Amino acid sequence: MPSAMLLRRCFCCNGAPSLNPTRTKKQLVFMGSPQVSASVLDVLLNASREPNSIFQLAAIVTQPPSARDRGRKLMPSPVAQHALDKGFPSDLIFTPERAGEETFLSDLKALKPEVCITAAYGNILPNKFLEIPQHGTVNIHPSLLPRYRGAAPVQRALQDGVKETGVSLVYTVRALDAGPIISYERVEVDDHIKVGHGLVYRDRRPSAVNNHRSLIWLKSRLQILDLCASETQDCVSQEQEG
Repeated sequence: MPSAMLLRRCFCCNGAPSLNPTRTKKQLVFMGSPQVSASVLDVLLNASREPNSIFQLAAIVTQPPSARDRGRKLMPSPVAQHALDKGFPSDLIFTPERAGEETFLSDLKALKPEVCITAAYGNILPNKFLEIPQHGTVNIHPSLLPRYRGAAPVQRALQDGVKETGVSLVYTVRALDAGPIISYERVEVDDHIKVGHGLVYRDRRPSAVNNHRSLIWLKSRLQILDLCASETQDCVSQEQEG
């Protein structure tokens, strides 16, 4: 699959992003919770702050604080803590118990997001949520879909002894990980990759969703987003892939 071209078509990129400083930036909302998602958040934050960025990070949605460590003290999710450490406004970090809560949906609508990006958010997204972003919700899924839909895809792939896995950008629909595929990045599995603490490591460095190569891949594609939905039919359905 020619991934860069597909993403350009899906988001109707007509050439390079405008460098006009008066251009209104697109509103993007990121949704993620565990530490692995914080690496994706870093890419979004850094890309949004570049002079020629066409989008800004309007809000972050993550799981509510939970009791952790020996003292069972309520702690923010790793993504929330990372955002705060990076100086992201606390009033723009939403922590609903469920993504269908009316107060949360009202706040999200007020932001008028053009796209939401999810990475291990950990909450079911109902239809009334999916209807809010103008150009849809895109999930970063750590497998070569349609293989290994659902939870723990990297661990299951490694347990099956696959020689290659990867990361997919896919539109979110109500069926689990079943939306049209925008693009994907392949990752070769070798003897240096192993599972640990729910993540995947290569030479003791985080791999898969948060490996350096895949994050650079994500960043390069974020820079060409023009977020127009009129040509999303050029994405590949998982029926075609499967």
